[in-house]
Amino acid sequence: MKAPPDRPKPKFFDLAVPFFLPLWRRVLTGTVPIIWSMVELANGEAFWALIFFALGVTAIWKFYTADWGAVAAQAQEDAGGGG
Repeated sequence: MKAPPDRPKPKFFDLAVPFFLPLWRRVLTGTVPIIWSMVELANGEAFWALIFFALGVTAIWKFYTADWGAVAAQAQEDAGGGG
């Protein structure tokens, strides 16, 4: 499935999508990997703790730097019969 020509192709780790417009989804997506990294660290698995911590921090950074107004506007445009 190709992206429409008027819209840029989504990137690999692009979290600025309408699914994450509710704040609780963004909070869970950022905190669950960090909490799981603590579980892994408590079990002595430093490698997996680092991996999950990095995923959580990256998700939080992506959510923090995203333009949620533009995402909401694009979602509204798509829902309003943009085709």
